[in-house]
Amino acid sequence: MVAGGQRPSPAMSQALRPRWSVLWPSRLRVIRQARPGTAAVSFNNRCNDRPRRRAPPLTPMAAAAAADAGPELRRSSSIDRIPAEARRILHRLAGELWGADVDPAALVVSQLKGALTNEVFRITWPGGEGDPRKVLVRIYGQGVEVFFDRADEVRTFECMSRHGQGPRLLGRFPQGRVEEFINARTLSAPDLRDPEISGLIARKLREFHELDMPGPKDISLWQRLRRWLEEARSRCSTEEARELRLETLGDEIAELENVLSGIDQRVVFCHNDLQYGNIMIYEETRQVTLIDYEYASFNPVAFDIANHFCEMAADYHSDTPHVMDFTKYPDVDEQRRFLEAYLSSSGENTSDVEVETLLGLIAKYSLTSHLFWGLWGIV
Repeated sequence: MVAGGQRPSPAMSQALRPRWSVLWPSRLRVIRQARPGTAAVSFNNRCNDRPRRRAPPLTPMAAAAAADAGPELRRSSSIDRIPAEARRILHRLAGELWGADVDPAALVVSQLKGALTNEVFRITWPGGEGDPRKVLVRIYGQGVEVFFDRADEVRTFECMSRHGQGPRLLGRFPQGRVEEFINARTLSAPDLRDPEISGLIARKLREFHELDMPGPKDISLWQRLRRWLEEARSRCSTEEARELRLETLGDEIAELENVLSGIDQRVVFCHNDLQYGNIMIYEETRQVTLIDYEYASFNPVAFDIANHFCEMAADYHSDTPHVMDFTKYPDVDEQRRFLEAYLSSSGENTSDVEVETLLGLIAKYSLTSHLFWGLWGIV
């Protein structure tokens, strides 16, 4: 049986061999046990304003600025982590966004924990009671080129901002950018299984998939899997590679590509990382927004939805964030409701044949999701 309880077709029987157990769990978060005086490192990239349990501290980036490089940032141990160029942008934004109502230099800087790809800071200007002014400063991490192209990610963020998706872009500096602070709640693991919220996500994902994004509309999945496999092989010892059966995964990837590429399917601009930490909800309006586009690229619709279904088995804030609980993978009825909400959100009539076809594709693409994040975890 494959994910979702569906039985594989004869054509997929070879591609579904039970080899995935030798990989580290899907969506692995590599966590090193912290010794006294050392930092636990988690590969979670969660940036929001809610409390976090056991959020690991980050290694400081060399971003200290000269004392006279910009306005003084007060009342925070993180002030020296904000580059001089970013300070000047913040000083300008204070006047542009809130005028004389705030003192541009009266900033409070708080680092948001749980991010590894970037360092993220919440900047607050004290305002009226219950009315703080906030923005985010995102300082790009180093060494992420193996996972995604930073220039592509920046272009995607800017394009999303123009489309009215996610946070607005407020300013750029060489090491990062300043973003709108979204005053919404980041979803939790149980939220993904909530029928109402799941329907909201489905409709938002359809809207995301309909965006007219620049660039060639070529599937990126297979090339990315092969690149990450090569990285994994280069970083593992012979013994580790044998234990993880890395020598056979190239054939597995080719086999999956051969089977799935022969199917007529819709290719769109996909988020590719639709786990609960990348989805926020405005409680008053019950609208959702998708954030963090580092892995976004063109891929089949079924891959994006399959990855989202796999993420329902994850809880990155538990005592075992690397362990997936696939009893929480949505059953066929839940999947069908999600797809009906997704397909009907465009106003078109949804046929049973369309839903069943997409269900079958999603079951197969769940395998590529396991490979995708399994290889990510190894690297």
